[in-house]
This record gives sequence, C-alpha cells and structure tokens, in this order.
Amino acid sequence: MSVFFIRRWIIAFAVALGVILIISLSFRKSADDQDLGESTLKSFTWIDIENLTEYRQCRNSVQGASLIVDDRGFVCQRKDLSASGCCHSHGESTKRFFCESCLINNCCGIYEDCVSCCLDPKKKTLLLEGLNLWRSGTNVIFKTVKDQFELCLTKCRTSSKSVWHENSYKDRKFKHCFGITSPEFSP
Repeated sequence: MSVFFIRRWIIAFAVALGVILIISLSFRKSADDQDLGESTLKSFTWIDIENLTEYRQCRNSVQGASLIVDDRGFVCQRKDLSASGCCHSHGESTKRFFCESCLINNCCGIYEDCVSCCLDPKKKTLLLEGLNLWRSGTNVIFKTVKDQFELCLTKCRTSSKSVWHENSYKDRKFKHCFGITSPEFSP
C-alpha cells in the first residue's frame, strides 16, 4: 500500500466522521428547541410583588439615564435608588405602578413607566392572557421569561410591532407597549 492510498482513506474517514457529527448535532438542536417550548411554558412564576421589601436585593431596569424601575413596580430617579437596587419606597421621586404616561391601549411614552404600569397586579389577567398568546408563537424570548418583571421588561421594549415599514414608529410618543394589541399608526 502506498502512502498516497493511506492518506486518502484517512481523509475520507475524517470527512465521514465530520458529516456524522454535524448530522447528530442538528438532530440534538431540534430536540432541544422542542424541549424549550414545552418546558418554559411551565416555568413562569407569578411573584407577589406587593409584599416584597426594599431590604433585599432588587432587580431593576438598569439602562435608564435618569429613571429606574425595580421588580416591585416602583419607578424612581437614580438619586432615589438604594445600594440594593431598589427604589426607596418613600423617595421624593418614587411612584408605584405608575401609568401617567400610558394610554388606555397600554402604550406608554416612557419605558420605565411602561414597566411599572405593567407590573400592577390589576394587569395580571391581561399579562397571563398575553403570555399564553405570545408563547404560542415562534418568538423564543417570551418562552424564556421567568416572572412578570422579566415579561414586562421584554414587552415594554419597542418591537417590530411598534414600527411602521421598519424605519419609523407607529406612534412616535407612545411606543412602549405591554398590551396584546399593537399600537395604531398615528402620522
């Protein structure tokens, strides 16, 4: 046997092994995608945020230049934010379940107000109804949210449903929405 013949067989073996590996990984990936859809539907937990105290570590919206919303539904200016990440409940600028910049269609002018309003326990039915609808679609993001704070953070971000022709907002002022319907076009 020549060296050339042996090299050919080694290369053919390596290529065949690579093809088998790629095929097995693609089957595993599709099985994981199916598991993601089924397992995450059961992993959502509704947290009783009305009884959470500020004497614990809070999650908050982080990105706001001047406003922050925490996972208890309080929105405040950065100066009223504690070291634990919670808005001081008696802070000068602190408001809870604040919907002042929001319309009746659940679209708000300010992202942090949208999240705070969305976290209001009175909105639970709307959010759970929407969650079932959103998770039945192909959007993986809604299949991974664990509680209403993550859901509200996700829903209030502007999405493709908030824009017209992918380059302008349907409503330039009220573009942060958490309702089931998308905003109407307003020129």
